[in-house]
Amino acid sequence: MHIHILGICGTFMGGIALLARSAGHQVTGCDANVYPPMSTQLTEQGIHLVEGFGADQVDLNPDLYVVGNAISRGNPLLEAILDRNLPYVSGPQWLADNILRGRWVLGVAGTHGKTTTTSILTWILEEAGLNPSFLVGGVPTGFGVSARLTDSPFFVIEADEYDTAFCDKRSKFVHYRPRTVVLNNLEFDHADIFADLAAIETQFHHLVRTVPGNGLIVANSGEASLHRVLARGCWTPIEWFNGDQGWRAGEAAANGGFDVLLEGKPVGRVSEFFLPGTHNRANALAALAAARHAGVPVAVGLQALATFRGVKRRLEVRGVVRGVTLIDDFAHHPTAIRATLEGLRQRVGSARILAVLEPRSNTMKLGVMSTQLPGSLEDADQVFCYAHNLGWDAQAALAPLGASARCFNEIGQLVDAIAASAQQGDYVLVMSNGGFAGIHERLLQALDSVSA
Repeated sequence: MHIHILGICGTFMGGIALLARSAGHQVTGCDANVYPPMSTQLTEQGIHLVEGFGADQVDLNPDLYVVGNAISRGNPLLEAILDRNLPYVSGPQWLADNILRGRWVLGVAGTHGKTTTTSILTWILEEAGLNPSFLVGGVPTGFGVSARLTDSPFFVIEADEYDTAFCDKRSKFVHYRPRTVVLNNLEFDHADIFADLAAIETQFHHLVRTVPGNGLIVANSGEASLHRVLARGCWTPIEWFNGDQGWRAGEAAANGGFDVLLEGKPVGRVSEFFLPGTHNRANALAALAAARHAGVPVAVGLQALATFRGVKRRLEVRGVVRGVTLIDDFAHHPTAIRATLEGLRQRVGSARILAVLEPRSNTMKLGVMSTQLPGSLEDADQVFCYAHNLGWDAQAALAPLGASARCFNEIGQLVDAIAASAQQGDYVLVMSNGGFAGIHERLLQALDSVSA
């Protein structure tokens, strides 16, 4: 079958393309921005990419169009598909019907930590010899790709609460029908499509309704929102983590290692752990519990955690110039920003952290959480904010941080200010859910120029 994917360069839709190609389909696709690394990953798999959404792409005459959720009414190609009554389907629906059906799906949902927890869970199953298929919203360093298809019955997927497509405003994850599901946390986010937290809780309960009685829900005990979701009705056993009951993590040693307890009893120790922060230990607990449900002994899971080396764009070191370490992270919500900074602070001790923030997500652009930003950035010694095209006053929002916070509307001025401020031994932490105008390479070059 020939499949043409609209919005193919998004992380999720790019993963769909890789899975479809592995399943033997001819795959082509289009997007408004066709550029590396996703374009490279796709073309290496023999997937032809078209720049833009021209209506003339119907002349490719595919058997089916798979439409990403970034595609809205008014898109020229989508309008041509609808006008001609051509066959189309959303990405999550295509995945459910053609890849996930008949498999043991392990889904990881939550406002934060989905990509990391999904990657950890995939790694544990891989180390246990289960050879899982997966679709992750990032690139786990142990695999080098964001998605793969195997003949294993196990499929691990990052279960996103964002809406499905222009024609289906339910959350993506309601299509996946997992047998094992992780509910990592739940806060208000995606202010562009959800009115309030209660609306998101309703979507999470839709997910809970799809989990079978012989499945398992692994839920964060410390989240009142998840307790409310499950109180609406639950037909599946629950294992809690990160609270007084269920799975708990001990304090981290210098190398990140920690003890693991289940119902107050020690079950083993992670000898070392690469990811810093209490939130990452919680992610590890959730993955351990989910993997055990799939048949992985706890001891095997603990050994796998000691060899996990993270995910690209999650505290990923991008380079070191004149003693300044540049780190990239996907954090784009105040809670995630706070957790990322706390984790980095635990790793670097008293060294200076220069936080560089691009408020790029739809929620952040709307300014819904601007008042929470100062508190989330308290662990940084200096804050640099890229305030380009924001509908709110970033400098005023960050005023509680005083002179340590500065805002810039022009990327060149931002880069120059960071390079001038950075000193040997500093850590520059760049946080954005996008490309941030290529700031990483710009910063490395600017730091090198200063040293010259």
